Amino acid sequence: MATYIHELSDWPNFRWDHEKIGPQLAAVRHHQGRLIGRMEGMGFQFRAEAILQSLTEDVTQSSEIEGEVLDREQVRSSIARRLGIDIGALMPVDRNVEGVVEMMLDATQRYAEPLTEERLFGWHAALFPTGRSGMIRITVGGWRDDRSGPMQVVSGPIGRERVHYEGPPAEKLAREMQALLAWFNQDKTVDPVIGAAIAHLWFVTIHPFDDGNGRIARAIADMALARSEESPQRFYSMSAQIRIELKGYYEILEATQKGDLDITAWIEWFLECLDRAFSGADKLLGNVLNKAKFWEMHADEPLNERQRTIINRLLNGFVGKLTSSKYAKLAKCSQDTALRDIDDLVKRDILAKDAGGGRSTSYSLLATPTVQ
Repeated sequence: MATYIHELSDWPNFRWDHEKIGPQLAAVRHHQGRLIGRMEGMGFQFRAEAILQSLTEDVTQSSEIEGEVLDREQVRSSIARRLGIDIGALMPVDRNVEGVVEMMLDATQRYAEPLTEERLFGWHAALFPTGRSGMIRITVGGWRDDRSGPMQVVSGPIGRERVHYEGPPAEKLAREMQALLAWFNQDKTVDPVIGAAIAHLWFVTIHPFDDGNGRIARAIADMALARSEESPQRFYSMSAQIRIELKGYYEILEATQKGDLDITAWIEWFLECLDRAFSGADKLLGNVLNKAKFWEMHADEPLNERQRTIINRLLNGFVGKLTSSKYAKLAKCSQDTALRDIDDLVKRDILAKDAGGGRSTSYSLLATPTVQ
């Protein structure tokens, strides 16, 4: 009797309840379209900022799922440099950060190109530039060989481990991956959003690498989602939502891998998680959206470059109180020029004097209606 779905005689002929999934898929597709339309309606500068923030979140959260905490500013700098987004001075970036960013951008920016064995090996090598996972040497840029035993997902202390899953034996991997890649590159009958759910499940079930399978599975899903939008622009993070719902993710994954080939429940969970990722994008990108709303409201204001720079600093979450001396320092101008700029912004009802005063008057940005 088969223990895992890859041992079933009709593997990998997945099936699902189309009537049950249909309405849910339509609702998710509608939500997806609204989000993409809303973001694409923003100006180039804000759209680039939104993409940078979303990709930074996706890279950091996908790694955190695997217990690896990346430096967010390094991730942001690496993405900005590769996409040509100006964020000022770029900081030095570690090799492991560069590798994760390289994989994610290859998946999402080159989404229309075929996914090949060579491409997957390149992603894997980028994730493990030293040839090690922690202190353990692993096979990099090649399928696992199971020399140290079967691939198992386990938890619990030594001596009392619980085996959650065991992958196919190494000798089957080439054939298994050939079938997956052929389907991923050629099947046009399945909606790409459903395809993202299937590809993610199929890949982690094969579990072809010694390590990095989860991150690569999520990159493949992101690639399929980019295909569903026919755009490399990312405005939400599926990985960030999975990170929030990690317990539920592992539970549905284990249940599906130990079940039959009816994956309706897995697809339902994936669609629900994706829909919540779309909703989470408003919160994730709230600052960017509100900045766009602010400048839309003040599009006709004849502001100088110094004023625009300071307003953007305030919109980005300026720490502390804005005084004329801080304004002068940030805008690289004299104290008198800073005071003239500030007085002008107060008259335009963009800045307001803070209550209290004291030895140094401070100012705050007047509230901008938040985007709903």
